[in-house]
Amino acid sequence: MRKTIKRTFRVSKYVIYRETLVDYKEHFWSFLGAFFGIGIIAFIQSHTLSATENIFLIGSFGASSVLIYGAIQSPLAQPRNLVGGHVISALVGVTVYKFIPDIIWLSAPLAVAFSIVLMQYTKTLHPPGGATALIAVSSTGKIPELGYWYVLSPVLTGCIILLIVALFFNNITSNRRYPVHSVFRKSLKIKHAHTHKMKK
Repeated sequence: MRKTIKRTFRVSKYVIYRETLVDYKEHFWSFLGAFFGIGIIAFIQSHTLSATENIFLIGSFGASSVLIYGAIQSPLAQPRNLVGGHVISALVGVTVYKFIPDIIWLSAPLAVAFSIVLMQYTKTLHPPGGATALIAVSSTGKIPELGYWYVLSPVLTGCIILLIVALFFNNITSNRRYPVHSVFRKSLKIKHAHTHKMKK
């Protein structure tokens, strides 16, 4: 019993130590990625779409930024999850709103619950996707009027902007790799090897 307690204490101490390590370089690139990712979306909304009262910046993009710029090794932060999770959840949210537009106590939990299950089923689980579904059923004004256009813009368009910025800032240094493992990274390696051979 005493050995178990000591071992648990050692493991807990190690985990807490690892979590409290400060990597200033990592924080710097996380800051830049989030700043430019959200900044570009906000810039487009404030300078291009303000006249038409279009919505381009939604709250769930802030949560996505935490994952794709601050926790890039997480399976939930990978491109498939980012784009797939948001798009699927947006589709679910809009569909639920079309069938149950006025009963928020029913449409909100249904949208979030269905989006979670579909993300799990398609292996695109992305926690901010739940917020994207919730925004579709709980917002007032412009978003409900968009209907399925909400899926394309702001959701898909915003995800693509966040992803492009993430691919740039998360691969600027040799210490950061994003995506962690994917066809995209393999194609980059093949292209790099081909370029290297051509130079020789």
